[in-house]
This record gives sequence, C-alpha cells and structure tokens, in this order.
Amino acid sequence: MVKKAKTKRRSGCPVSVALERFGDRWSLLLIRDMMVRGNKTFMEFLASGEGIATNILADRLRRLQENGIVVTELDDEDGRRVNYRLTEKGIELAPVMLELLLWGAKHEETGAPCAAMAEMAKEREWVLRETRRRWEERDPTPILPKFGSG
Repeated sequence: MVKKAKTKRRSGCPVSVALERFGDRWSLLLIRDMMVRGNKTFMEFLASGEGIATNILADRLRRLQENGIVVTELDDEDGRRVNYRLTEKGIELAPVMLELLLWGAKHEETGAPCAAMAEMAKEREWVLRETRRRWEERDPTPILPKFGSG
C-alpha cells in the first residue's frame, strides 16, 4: 500500500488542497486517459499524443498513487506488466473531468466534435453513470476517442 503524501498545505481551502493532489496538467491528462480512454499501461500513456516525457510520466503516476487516486495491479495475462487503475477516490473525479471537458470545448478552439460535446452536455448524468460502470466492470472501451492532435 502506498502511503499518503504528507505535504505542508498552502491553505485549508478545499480547492487549494484538491489542486495540490491532482491539479497539474499532466496528472489531469493521465486521469482523463484512464477514465475516458481506457488507458492503463505506461506505454499507453506515453503514446497518448500529449508528448509527456518518460520521467514526468513516471513522477505523475507515482504522485497519483501516493495521493490514493491511482493504484497499480499486475496484469492478468502478463505478470511482468503493471496496470494503473483509478481508485474510488480517483473515479469520483469524473464530474470534475466532464465539466473541464465541456468547458474547454465551449470556450476554446479544440479538436472535439461539436455534436459530441453538445450530446455530452445534454446527457451529463448518463456520461457519469457510464464512466462509473466502465470503471466498476473494468471495461477498457473508450468513452471518448482522441480529439485532434491530443
């Protein structure tokens, strides 16, 4: 079991505390990839198209593990391979990730298809239920494809 990271907090504000745990760009993208793309291995994260360096990837996965957002499991088919999986704490970020996705698509130019984003915005509850179902059932089917170049 990974020990929880003990760091001095900047403040007691819940937003600040949450951002200290998972708020950098790379951590959020890794959470996205596990949650909606079904990525689970180091190599899948590396090939996600974001251009993350191997040392940054290893560090962010370690931090997410230390903060109880991700766990590692040995692969059922190849015991030499490690799979990363969101914990209950991690999957509970689904509403946050969905709102970030919809906000970005609404306010910025992205590679996300407008029709798909409009449907997700209209069907928020279904998207969240389906995301949780896939996590509970260990269904690696992506809920979203890669958009544009990322």
